[in-house]
Amino acid sequence: MTPADGARGPVAVLSPPPTPNGPLHLGHLSGPYLAADIAARAARARGERVLAVCGTDDHQNYVVTKAEQLGRKPEEVADEYRELIQQAFSLAGIGHDVFTAPRTDAGYRSAVLRFLEELREAGLVQDGAWTMAVCDSCRRTLHHAYATGSCPSCGASMGGGTCEGCGGFTTAAGLADVRCAGCGGVPRRVRHRGPVFALGPHREALTEIWSRAHIPPRVRALLARLLEQGLPDVPVTYPTDWGIETADGTERLDVWFEMGLAYLYVIGRHLAPGAVSLAEHARAFAGLGALWPFLGLDNAFYYAVLFPALAVAVGVPRDKALTGLVVNEFYRLDGRKFSTSRGHAVWAHETLAERDPRAVRLFLSWDRPAPHASNFTADAFEASVRRWPLSATGAGAGGPRQDLALVRAELDRAEQALSWESFDPALAARCLLPAALDTGHARAQQLLGLLTGRSGGPGR
Repeated sequence: MTPADGARGPVAVLSPPPTPNGPLHLGHLSGPYLAADIAARAARARGERVLAVCGTDDHQNYVVTKAEQLGRKPEEVADEYRELIQQAFSLAGIGHDVFTAPRTDAGYRSAVLRFLEELREAGLVQDGAWTMAVCDSCRRTLHHAYATGSCPSCGASMGGGTCEGCGGFTTAAGLADVRCAGCGGVPRRVRHRGPVFALGPHREALTEIWSRAHIPPRVRALLARLLEQGLPDVPVTYPTDWGIETADGTERLDVWFEMGLAYLYVIGRHLAPGAVSLAEHARAFAGLGALWPFLGLDNAFYYAVLFPALAVAVGVPRDKALTGLVVNEFYRLDGRKFSTSRGHAVWAHETLAERDPRAVRLFLSWDRPAPHASNFTADAFEASVRRWPLSATGAGAGGPRQDLALVRAELDRAEQALSWESFDPALAARCLLPAALDTGHARAQQLLGLLTGRSGGPGR
């Protein structure tokens, strides 16, 4: 691998903070988390500097709904599952340079609220009128996990936020057949006045960013639809019962807008440790080499639209707001979508404790749900372990000799599949397995170590 230019700034690798309403399952690992780790390892092996950013998404109201199901306090649930999430990452060999703790990090919370006030003072966040859905029986504003209905664009089932089917965005009031997820009742729609972030004024900046970013076709289709329909206004706060309270204590910050501010804070602080103001954090992004989020399609609106718009609004250079997106589809378990809330899952921390984590990483790379959905079965996993046994060094026992010209061609293809622009760990696995495990080729074993977690880690 060719070392990168040492003068280039670090590449920020973002993976969506998992919600601590349950442990990580293999569906989570197969998507952004393992992929981001492999890409970061490959970049380090090329000599690039990497800033891997993750955390837990403590203020999602899915934590509240889970706590209510269990008859426990949301704080207890968040703490318990955060520990299991970190345990799974550790067992899988997935490391991060920054791992946020939104609920307990006072500095994080203070910075996010300070940034919000600066946005309001600059007129970038203004009060506007929008329609809310309210459940009188539950005495709740319906948003995210508190709402259920159908996507107005594709008809898929969704909560109040973004659609797992097409990636589209709508508030709960915009859902077709909206219901309260708690009691099943039909909410009333009310006009509410509160702070919003208007995306429309940033249309020109966004289209410029999108024109040069590496964006997969399904996300480009979403962006084209948004441009045709008109970029929406995004509520910044809700009158609700979970999340970071605003300075006057009347509402709480929307969890996704919070995340956009948090990225400005943690990345800016890493690049410029003395930064205090929002403008100082934004200017620090000039020292960033590139920004690559890894995500599922259901988060595409936030990472492709909201976060870049927020970044350029506060002064982040357009060429630093987004370099490209690595997007996965859903991983299914025996034909049905993995689901934490329904318990239809294979829990990552249990599997990684019982089985060789290298074999788990290798199989999930090989079976990655991208560019289309894929399906996990125990039979396929066991067959992969038998077919590609890993020794203590990660190499196979050796097999029939292959033509070295073909091996080199496969290794070149594997290296390309581990680059940012062409990232495809499933293709890399298919190229590397015969050369590494059947022939014991040294270069193939080195590259395979990026998938299994044996090479390319922090500090290597």
